[in-house]
Amino acid sequence: MDVDEVTERLARLGAERGALLGLVVADGLAVGLATESGAFAVETTAAADAAAELVADTAAELVAHLDAVLRPRWVLWSQETALALVAGGVRVATAWDLAAVHRLLFGGWRADPARIWARLHDLATADIPALGPVDLFSQQVEDDDDPEEPVRPDGHLRPDWAGGAWAEDPARVPRWAELAVTAARLQGERLDALLEHPAATRTARSESTAELLCAELAVDGLPVDRPVAEALVGAYIGPRPRTEAEAAEQRARRDAEVLRHLPAGGTFDLRSPGQVRSLLRFVGIEVPDTRAWRLEQLRDAHPVVEALLAWRKAERVATTYGYGWLDEHVGPDGRLRGEWSGADGAAGRMTASAGLHNLPADLRPAVVAEPGHVFVRADLGQIEPRVLAAVSGDAALARATQDDDLYQPVARQLGVDRPTAKVAVLGTMYGQTTGLGAQLLPRLRTSYPVAMGMLEEADRSGQAGRELRTYGGRLIRFGPVTGDGPDERVARSRAAARGRYGRNALIQGAAAELFKVWAVTVRARSADLGARIVLCLHDELLVHVPVDAGDEVADLVERCLQESARRWAPGTAVRFVADIAVMPRWSDAKG
Repeated sequence: MDVDEVTERLARLGAERGALLGLVVADGLAVGLATESGAFAVETTAAADAAAELVADTAAELVAHLDAVLRPRWVLWSQETALALVAGGVRVATAWDLAAVHRLLFGGWRADPARIWARLHDLATADIPALGPVDLFSQQVEDDDDPEEPVRPDGHLRPDWAGGAWAEDPARVPRWAELAVTAARLQGERLDALLEHPAATRTARSESTAELLCAELAVDGLPVDRPVAEALVGAYIGPRPRTEAEAAEQRARRDAEVLRHLPAGGTFDLRSPGQVRSLLRFVGIEVPDTRAWRLEQLRDAHPVVEALLAWRKAERVATTYGYGWLDEHVGPDGRLRGEWSGADGAAGRMTASAGLHNLPADLRPAVVAEPGHVFVRADLGQIEPRVLAAVSGDAALARATQDDDLYQPVARQLGVDRPTAKVAVLGTMYGQTTGLGAQLLPRLRTSYPVAMGMLEEADRSGQAGRELRTYGGRLIRFGPVTGDGPDERVARSRAAARGRYGRNALIQGAAAELFKVWAVTVRARSADLGARIVLCLHDELLVHVPVDAGDEVADLVERCLQESARRWAPGTAVRFVADIAVMPRWSDAKG
């Protein structure tokens, strides 16, 4: 069956442009396609021992053709399918990722097919059958079970199917694709029922497409100049050690640079926080902890503090971003690669492994565009207070967002200077209970009553352990709230922490939703210019662009932000801004 025959068959099944189209790929067997009206498989091998690359080429050709002709919303069980497509050279336009939508609807991280199916059918997740030894009950169920039917009599998915047995036989592949479409329809019904969150379905679509972007980020990687990276690492920890003995000698030399500032007899383990506190006490400095921000304030108290801060930078490079890290994660093509996810299982921020989300600023000079290319770097400005204005509908705060610097009109409104206004606004979003933020809370309530009211309601919900949903409909769950117990002070502290998390997750979650709408819009609009997003860092995009298209893509990124804001929150009066620049290396960005 060639691609034209597949297209014709899909047309007979009513697969229209933009409609849901289930897709599963079984390596070496078949591509499964399904619509609401039926399902079928396209075998991708003529013989069991056919070359694996032939399978990949056939599947890639088929999916690419259908994406170009039909532009469907591909229903995928998870990002795993997207990774297989991108590795095969196919980048589809849009998707409905069942795992991503499950996390949106039900919160948390776990989103395997059995759990997705159970929650959509109101089945207890504790009863999800697992592969393993057969007991009396499971034997009774299996006696009434058809191994070729993926749904058991009790409504759960068969554990072997959920575990991948669907890929073992071409005859099973279309049924698995059909179940994906059924699950997508049920998820859509759940989203439609979230009447207080009309943006939920839009969010599900952008979250799903963000998983496609994550697959592309994982396969493409971040351009890194390997010699520059090795030189930067070497400046901190010395040349690459040839033996463990040399590595131990380097560690001892780094330690000695700190310990030499101590009086005679002072020997401490710098890798133990308790020992570091003892070290500081030894020179007359008493601290409750050894966090970096606290030590930064004590730089002038004693020379050992400056040396300790420098040691920490070097130690972080040595243990996390050293030669071993480069060897493991930077490929021969000079690309730094890690795994990416569109949501963290909490408020929904994108995450990445391999240090991609925590790369020290001192190593950023090694992130260099490839020859003939530049980076377009775009960073959302003051995103959280602007998002607060949008999701709360506070008209006064929305007016403040019309200024390039939101904190200037807020400062005038509160009758304070700009730094104080910034501390107050951020403090109230993070639940600050002392200092300037707490002192200005009455004025904030008077000036921005709608925004402050929403934050405080989120705080109360968190303290009580009540579930929250972000603007886009993501469920924010809290752990069980127990009684006061023997220590009422500890119970109050835990409740306060839940409250702070509740108010912050509400805003961070919404900001993450807007960011992903922006990212997938840039992905779609800039593809024809040869641009590829290579990093999504919190509120920052890094786009790898042919040098001749740099300015054009920079303008496009700004237009995409305004388009994304209109799509994310239709009718909002809030203005969103971004710092956008074209540069050859990441470290050229300001700040």
